[in-house]
Amino acid sequence: MPGGRRLPKQTFHNLPEEKRKAVVNAAIDEFADYGFESASINRIVAKGGISKGSFYQYFEDKRDVFMHLLAVLEQEKLAYFKDRRPPANHMDTFQYFRWMIKAGMEFNSAYPRMTQAISRILLVEGLYYGKLFGDYHRKALDALRMMIKGAIARGEVDPSVDVDLAVMVMDTWSNAISTYILNEGMKQKDIMKWVRSPKTQEKIDKLLYVMEYGLRKTESEFVSQTSQT
Repeated sequence: MPGGRRLPKQTFHNLPEEKRKAVVNAAIDEFADYGFESASINRIVAKGGISKGSFYQYFEDKRDVFMHLLAVLEQEKLAYFKDRRPPANHMDTFQYFRWMIKAGMEFNSAYPRMTQAISRILLVEGLYYGKLFGDYHRKALDALRMMIKGAIARGEVDPSVDVDLAVMVMDTWSNAISTYILNEGMKQKDIMKWVRSPKTQEKIDKLLYVMEYGLRKTESEFVSQTSQT
């Protein structure tokens, strides 16, 4: 399991669904408001309506709770994208990546508080890049690497482009876009309406265009230009 993930103990799954949701929602609010290091189990149990002793019958520690939130998010994403397909066949890599980013924004808008909690810990606090949750990041990088290699094979990206650099650009850009949209969206009364607005969609397109142009421009052309200066 990614990051050595430990699932909640069976005692947690034995709880009524309403009680499980109360604990999960309490954890979401705690992580969204305080991040990982400053998160308090005492506040989670108080808001979740359970005792501290009960907490340790369900989870090992707050890392265990957060790993459970990641699992819940993953399940929600699988359900959300089950019947969603790209609007057109034969998209190139960048068209598909643009659709994927925008579809991801729609999902984040449907679950803003959970997305805020997880993004704060993984992206803002940087734990996505460390040892604690690094396996999730490596999995995402592997998927991007396959995408870039496929794009090169199909002639969408020049073969002189450095694959690892391309992966770094796409990873950094998508995380930056996600963080920007989430931070701005949380200021809105209706985050879903804001994400779907033409102005926000245009902003996403412009951000993605900068990334796409940088990757489509061949490394050999870059070297040729810099050698002339």
